[in-house]
Amino acid sequence: SGSRHRVCGPQPAARSHQEFNADQDAKKLHKACKGMGTDESAIIEILASRSAEERQQIKEKYKTLYGKELEEVLKKDLSGNFEKAALALLDRPCEYSARELQKAMKGVGTNESVLIEILCTRTNKEITAMKDAYQRLFGKNLESDVKGDTNGSLQKILVSVLQADRDEGNDVDNDLAGQDAKDLYDAGEGRWGTDELAFNNVLAKRNLRQLNATFQAYETLVGKDIEEAIKSETSGDLKTAYLTLVRCARDCPGYFAELLHESMKGAGTDEETLIRIVVSRAEVDLQAIKEKFQEVYQKSLSDAIRSDTSGDFRKLLVALLH
Repeated sequence: SGSRHRVCGPQPAARSHQEFNADQDAKKLHKACKGMGTDESAIIEILASRSAEERQQIKEKYKTLYGKELEEVLKKDLSGNFEKAALALLDRPCEYSARELQKAMKGVGTNESVLIEILCTRTNKEITAMKDAYQRLFGKNLESDVKGDTNGSLQKILVSVLQADRDEGNDVDNDLAGQDAKDLYDAGEGRWGTDELAFNNVLAKRNLRQLNATFQAYETLVGKDIEEAIKSETSGDLKTAYLTLVRCARDCPGYFAELLHESMKGAGTDEETLIRIVVSRAEVDLQAIKEKFQEVYQKSLSDAIRSDTSGDFRKLLVALLH
């Protein structure tokens, strides 16, 4: 089954445990779901302390031992946001993202902000793995679905990002940065109406260090920050997409820290976003997101989540942060 394990590309083993034992974990989960009550704390303990790759092994082992899908068993035993988060953890990262994208597009109306949050923050490898997973899970082409569900300038930038051909090197070409900055100015502020081609080319194709050099050059040339320019030139979902690409190039953990803060401030909590960010960044940059959150909001992400959630859902999220 070696090939089956690699469908999302290698995942960094963020917290691989010497004592990891899929067989033992599968048995503990079985015991936790058997009989009258469910032992939620055992479920939380296992799900939160294993890597995505280890959880895949636990799922396979569970099926071998009990002839049932672990997801189905948990669906019967858990409910609400706790269930959503637990099931999210049982997915491979690329499959989870693919499902979130599909959910954002199916039915009436499209949740553009979810498309933007996922597509505009991923690496080439992650986007390619997501496209493959989408095809595998839904028998459909992700790019075609995105095209069918969006239009105009937003569609163009999302399609550009879906090509997954960003330069991922570290070289900075200062002449190119100057030229790109001029092109962005000419395309945006320089005349009425924004010509998104320059934005799509630059924001979806250049490496992150190159983009930061371009943003500097833009500020020198125009005398204002690129984010200010985008805010004054664009609106709605297009503005969100461009700002996401800029912020992620500058400081991706900072971008996610802000989204988490937004999802918890005010009256209601946006649990969907909370689950999606904690689960999908868990093995990417969650530590850096926590540090950024602390620095910007002067309180720990754990405390923020604790005060905004409750019960087993709260326990699972807090466990994932540690």
